[in-house]
Amino acid sequence: MNSWPSVKARRLLSALLGIGWTVKRQTGSHKTLARQGWADVVFAFHDGDEIGPRMLARIAKHTGLTPEDL
Repeated sequence: MNSWPSVKARRLLSALLGIGWTVKRQTGSHKTLARQGWADVVFAFHDGDEIGPRMLARIAKHTGLTPEDL
């Protein structure tokens, strides 16, 4: 069973920024996020996009995000 909810991209980006990620650069809707000790991550969602549980789980593997961070 998956413990991830569906969230808007705006909320996910806010959660990532809250756990230490920063926007390194942006080209259009593609934001490159950086965090010390982690590989850069490309965040390519519009603010209103709905992100489902499976995609959140994939993003979490690369970012260290937990369901409690949302």
